[in-house]
Amino acid sequence: MNPLRVGRLTVERVTVSISGLDPALQQTRIVQLSDFHYDGYRLSSSLLEEAIAQANAAQPDLLVLTGDFITSEPYPILTLAQKLTTLQSRRGICAVLGNHDHRYPKARKQVTHALEEIGIQVLWNQQAEPLGPNLPIVGLADFWSKQFDPASVLDQIDPQTPRIVLSHNPDSLTVLKPWRVDLQLSGHTHGGQVVLPGLGPAQRWLPDIDWCFPDTIREFLSSKKGKKTKKKPKRHPTLKHWDWSQGLHRVDDSWLYVNRGLGTYWPGRLFCPPEVTVIELVGA
Repeated sequence: MNPLRVGRLTVERVTVSISGLDPALQQTRIVQLSDFHYDGYRLSSSLLEEAIAQANAAQPDLLVLTGDFITSEPYPILTLAQKLTTLQSRRGICAVLGNHDHRYPKARKQVTHALEEIGIQVLWNQQAEPLGPNLPIVGLADFWSKQFDPASVLDQIDPQTPRIVLSHNPDSLTVLKPWRVDLQLSGHTHGGQVVLPGLGPAQRWLPDIDWCFPDTIREFLSSKKGKKTKKKPKRHPTLKHWDWSQGLHRVDDSWLYVNRGLGTYWPGRLFCPPEVTVIELVGA
């Protein structure tokens, strides 16, 4: 990806208050990376290396990766996984998958295996306790997958226990109202990529388009050659809540942070640089 259309990496620092936070977890530091789309085009090696360096420099207690490691074919995950081995965190690394990570046949299995081989814990409707039992980390299946099932994991947690939810798509927060969600960490939006001053993300004002248009073109050309194409997956709008496209938001009783991601689609980024997020937790 041409760096002139991406912009310089930024490190966003936010403080989030958690009601009932264990005093031992005061000032816990979480670093979030999202939306790599690693395929040799949408994310340059230099930008990835810089993001990893900035993540390590923050000395996180926990690293979280919120999906879309790949774009289409899953084979690039092998190279990306090797690069991610240099990430450093005191309490480990947790990840969830995005819509691109399960869109293609066997992609979910291959992405999960590659990440787990290097010690990254991939959560799919599961919880982990890298910060201890007083602040479980819940990782949900992608919102667009048939396996998205928050009840299967959130029902197992005491309502009095604070928790952090990792969910690739921020729209998923709309269906989590029956449960306590102190903080949801998401990606998916790329921050809107093209942000119009005073108006917000351009996609908020334009008809929704398929950011994977090269795949659509490939299907069209195959049909012209008489080749059979697989049935296209159900089309979802990229995002319904474009007011949640980036940054920190208070939604009812929950905090939501949406990372702008590292990877970039055509036509590039404008007033919307890629980011590494450093989150500090404090008691409410």
